[in-house]
Parts: sequence; structure tokens; C-alpha cells
Amino acid sequence: MEFIHNFVSAHDVIISAGLLIIAYAFIATEKIPKVTIALLGAAITILLGLVSQTKALDGVLNPLYFAQYIDFNVIFLLVSMMIIVNITTRSGVFSYIANELLKMTKGHPVLILIALGIFTAAVSAFLDNVTTVILIMPITFAIAQKLDIDPIPYLLTEVFASNIGGTATLIGDPPNIIIGSAAGFSFMDFIYNLTLPIAVILAAVIFTMAFLFRKKLKTTEEKMHEAANIDNSNTITDKVHMIRSLIVLGFVILGFITHDMTHIETCVAAMLGASILLLFEKPTEILRDVEWNTIFFFIGLFIIIGGVEASGGIKLMAEWILRVTQGSQEAASMLILWASGLISGVIDNIPYTATMSPMLVEIEKAMGADYTYPLWWCLSLGACLGGNLTMIGAAANVIVSETSAKHGHPMFFMKFMKYGVIVVLISLVISSIYINLKYI
Repeated sequence: MEFIHNFVSAHDVIISAGLLIIAYAFIATEKIPKVTIALLGAAITILLGLVSQTKALDGVLNPLYFAQYIDFNVIFLLVSMMIIVNITTRSGVFSYIANELLKMTKGHPVLILIALGIFTAAVSAFLDNVTTVILIMPITFAIAQKLDIDPIPYLLTEVFASNIGGTATLIGDPPNIIIGSAAGFSFMDFIYNLTLPIAVILAAVIFTMAFLFRKKLKTTEEKMHEAANIDNSNTITDKVHMIRSLIVLGFVILGFITHDMTHIETCVAAMLGASILLLFEKPTEILRDVEWNTIFFFIGLFIIIGGVEASGGIKLMAEWILRVTQGSQEAASMLILWASGLISGVIDNIPYTATMSPMLVEIEKAMGADYTYPLWWCLSLGACLGGNLTMIGAAANVIVSETSAKHGHPMFFMKFMKYGVIVVLISLVISSIYINLKYI
């Protein structure tokens, strides 16, 4: 055992990176359930000592303790929002919204895709991306069922739009919160610097999705007419239930938006809302519908990535990016933008951004604030937009794929990536043009 321990310690970066690559390879083949791969990889990561099993050393909290690498803010936010949305759905309110959307678009499948994309992006700018897709998915499935078409084009557009929209504001995506804190940027700094490129990227991506899925976005005139003239008067099954759920949901969202003032974490606001709603329900019935496969997949993945982070692998990647630019602002900007975009497609963008931010602070000390200013926006655009590359590039992607499979519409890894590559290329090309025109 001592030999194994010494060997792992001497080659921890290679071993941890190898485990991550092997895990992604098995996830991509889809021969074994993703949650099984993630938990097995997590167990091996802990057993090899890449992260520690021990919570404390000599009475002091161990910084390498495996639980330290699990983002419980994400985990509890996921569980809590699943509970809130599940309870709210039972009132029929999401079906009501779906019917109104059908009426507004006259039941035309392409117009519905555009409306869902814009709506999802706008909401994601102010809410967590995961929360947004959890809220929008019940509407999507209801619409697809009424029109008798495949929901996959809508779901893919929504998840892409969610990650794009979340890039526009300080609170839209966790990497931006990290960047805002490290660089001292305000909410309005993000609005001023990122709203324009994000609007252009969103329009380009929605147009591309509508074009690529044009053959699938077809239904009969009869169903369109039926959808546009649907009777929505009796859709709400329980008005008291709906009002209670929407009030709680509204306060939870308000808690998200006012995080900077209240300093109440999003997971705490969501947990409080979920707990209040559970007072009026049978918890066993509600908890049965929580996507536990997704929850444990994230837990396992956080631990595997934690092994790479603990070994210094992510830091080495960040240092390499900064070293090869050799002082050129343009080269540094483009390398950080494209490397962040590609790396964030396969590695969780939260630890990546958390590692890159201190490196940019050091560059700012050496090269000045003017030199570093565009680099921060490159990091934000790359880390957030790169999440669209693969099914596991962002939390929202996993939620949508797992929920879609549960509804009988599996979203395969390679199929997601086929569209993800196109979306990320469009996003990074537009971002590159914007950065060069505005800052360089």
C-alpha cells in the first residue's frame, strides 16, 4: 500500500487527469449509465488518495477532504428547485403557460422554438441556468405533446439559450460571480460589456437551430389551428395551490436576484422555498420525482474533478495558457477565450474559473489593469459559452438530457455534441470579433 501511495503521489496529475479522461470516454459511449461511471470514478479517486477520506487532521479541517470538492450549493439548489417545480406543476400553471404560448405563436413550431429560446435566455440572465431549464421543461413537453412533434429541437435550443443568456449578467452563471468578485466588477459592468455580444450570439444560435431542425419542426395545419385556439379556461386545476406555489417561487427568485444585498446563497433561498411548500404536501410523493440519478452524477463528477484540482492539474493548464502568450494582449485574449471555451466543454467551468481568476489577478499586478481588462471578459465568455460543447459541459445540460430521457426522448452524448460544436464555434467566433473590435 505504501508503494501505491508513493506512486500516486509522484504521478498525481497524470493519474487524476487519466481518470477524468477515462470517465468522459465511458460517459460518451453510453454503454454504462453516467451516474455509475461518475460514482465509480469518485470512489477510485478517493481510494487512490487523490483526495482525502479524512475530514480533519490534528483537529484542523483537511483542505483535501473529498467533500470539500462537492459544490453543495449546486446539489441543494438542484434538489430544492426540482421539489418546487414538481409541486408547482401539479397546479396546472405550466400547462396554462404552454397553452398561452401556443396561442401567441399561432401554434407554428418554428415560432415556438424562437419564443422559447428568447424567453429561456432572458430568464437565465437573472436566474441560475439550472433553475431556468427546470422551470421551462414542463412547458416544452406540454407543447411538443400538443403538436405531436419531437421535443428534442426545443430542449437543445433552450439549454443552449440558457447557457448563452446566463453569460450576460453577474448572477446569470457561477463563473461570472467568481470573476466579478476577483476583478471587482459590478452588475452593470457585466451588462455594459457582455449584453451586446450575447444578444448577437443568441440570435445567431436560434436562427441556426431553426435552420438545422427545420424538417423536424413540422406539424399539421389541423394541430396548429387546434393549438392556436385551445381552450385554456380549465387548465388550472387548483388555484389555491397555484397561488401558494407561485408566491413561494416568486420569493425564491427574488432571493436569487437580491443575493448581492442579502448575501443569502441561492441554495438556501431554494431550500427554504421547497421546505415551505412541503408543509402542504406528502414529502414521500414529491421526493420520489426528484432526479436522483442526476444528483449523484454531479456528486461523483465533482469528486473526480476535485482530484484533478487537488493534484494541481487545472492550475498547470492555466499557467501554460498564460506562459505561451509571451506578453501579447491579443494572443492572451484569444488563447484564454478559446482555451476556456474548449476546456469548459469537458471540465466543470466553476473550478476552472476559480483557478484562472487568481492567475489573472497576478497578471494584473505585473501588466496593469488596462492590459488585463479584456482578459476577464474573455474568461467569462469562454467559460460560460463553452459549457454548450458537450452534454456534461454545464449543469443545465445534464438536467435537460436526464429529464428528456425520462420522458422517453433520450438525448445521446454524441448527438448533443454534434450541435454543441456548432453552437460553441458560432459563439467563440462572434466573441473573438467583439473582443478585437472593442478592446484590442
